[in-house]
Amino acid sequence: MDGDTRETIRAVALELFSTKGFEQTSLREIAERVGLTKASLYYHYSSKQALLYAVVEPVLTGWRAIAHEAEALDHTPVNVRHVVEQCLDVLLRNRSVVGVFQRDPAGVAVVAKSLWEDFLALGQQLVGWLAGPASTMAERLRAVAAMEVLGAVLTAPTYGVDSTEPELRDVLLRAMLSVLGLPAEPGASEMRSAG
Repeated sequence: MDGDTRETIRAVALELFSTKGFEQTSLREIAERVGLTKASLYYHYSSKQALLYAVVEPVLTGWRAIAHEAEALDHTPVNVRHVVEQCLDVLLRNRSVVGVFQRDPAGVAVVAKSLWEDFLALGQQLVGWLAGPASTMAERLRAVAAMEVLGAVLTAPTYGVDSTEPELRDVLLRAMLSVLGLPAEPGASEMRSAG
């Protein structure tokens, strides 16, 4: 039962953080929505910051796994495509979680500085891998631009573009690969291999 309550609290916090902003959402408001007292909420999450960590953990966990896997892969077009797809899929699965950062980046950065630094470090690690070994400045800039394309997962609705998830995935994958100078379709003869 505790796991269900924790997940309900997390889901309500996610909804409120992503629509109102982290700073503008109170623990009392979350507790009332869940049907708990504020004291009961503290039994499950010791602070608002602890709840924020629980909300964004799926994205951090996903990106850590991708970065870890990428380090063991040779830098080939097929492997780059695989890593790009994995990054895109983590964000698509967690669109509302990432929206917390978009809605209230300053509040999150101030309150959860180490969390923000974790995201930044993982992003830098992935950009470095996407750019490739002994990369040129142009390759590093393309890798940054490719990662920035991921932001369209969140901002498309802001601009009145509300596509289906498969269409969004396909368009953004193709855009990221194009920015990296890779073909939209993987080469049939290339295989993923550990490096």
